[in-house]
Amino acid sequence: MSRLTLRRDFLTKTLIGAFCLTQAPEAFAHQRTQDRFFKGYTRFLENIDHEAREQGISAPILKRALALTTRPNLKVLRADRHQAEFSLSWSRYRERVLTDAKFTQGLNAVHDSASLLYPVSALYGVNRGIIAGIWGIESAYGASMGHFYVVDALATLAYAGRRASFFKGELFKMFSILNQGIITPEEMRGSYAGAMGQPQFMPSTYLRYAVSYPTGHGSDIWHNKGDVFASIAHYLAQCGWKTGASWGQAVIVPETLPKNLLGRQHVQPVSWWQQNGVKPVSGEFLTPEQRGAILQPDGEDGPSFLVFHNFNVIRRYNPSDFYALAVCLLGDALA
Repeated sequence: MSRLTLRRDFLTKTLIGAFCLTQAPEAFAHQRTQDRFFKGYTRFLENIDHEAREQGISAPILKRALALTTRPNLKVLRADRHQAEFSLSWSRYRERVLTDAKFTQGLNAVHDSASLLYPVSALYGVNRGIIAGIWGIESAYGASMGHFYVVDALATLAYAGRRASFFKGELFKMFSILNQGIITPEEMRGSYAGAMGQPQFMPSTYLRYAVSYPTGHGSDIWHNKGDVFASIAHYLAQCGWKTGASWGQAVIVPETLPKNLLGRQHVQPVSWWQQNGVKPVSGEFLTPEQRGAILQPDGEDGPSFLVFHNFNVIRRYNPSDFYALAVCLLGDALA
């Protein structure tokens, strides 16, 4: 072997060794941080178990539930910390959410569920189309409820999420639901943020609004469509739904109407809008006695809607104009 080859091999080994020496501390430090993170989760779960037992949660249920979350769920944390900014226009949002399949599946689902949906609608005085619209938007009529164990999602977010205190509260409310024996920990599936079942209720929302139909048993919003419809309707009724009133309708806004009069905060009687040149896209105003506001989700070049009180009630379910409009338009088609 030549001196040149020996010298080259020596330099190569020296450089590799130097690189390893400079990189190893960072790798070891990262590993130590990760180990502390996972060990901290174990201690966190032990404390959660202790607190929950003190609150009267069944020990066997706790053991079974916490067995589903032995390590922080990194997919949950990534979803929590890297939520995509909402930048879609209304037209693009509508294309994505209100597909032909959504309408077709919805018509079939409503037809198959009429024996439950219709009496629930009558019982709570909530438009059956709106109940079905929320059902369709939230979980594709029960077909897509989320694939995360709710205990895993909530415990992870309570340990390392952006709103840890909030999610810890939701975690203990989830234990209270499990303690009722309505659903098993394994069946309690939902979104990465812990929204559960076909209506996508958070545990606190479940405890406040979930009901059963027919009455006499706990509310199973995962499997029982009567409970799903009744819980959605009860939520809307408790938030101020006005029976028999419209959510709103598409309108034509004249160019002469001052732009500072547009938006949900500018509420006027329908007669006032009529006097200022606003007209329905088709037919007549559905509820001329109501007060409403003009909403233009894509600005003045897009469609316009005159929205009433019930539209704002739907926004209590999800505070998004796009969401509420999608529910309303889908609901109108399904009704």
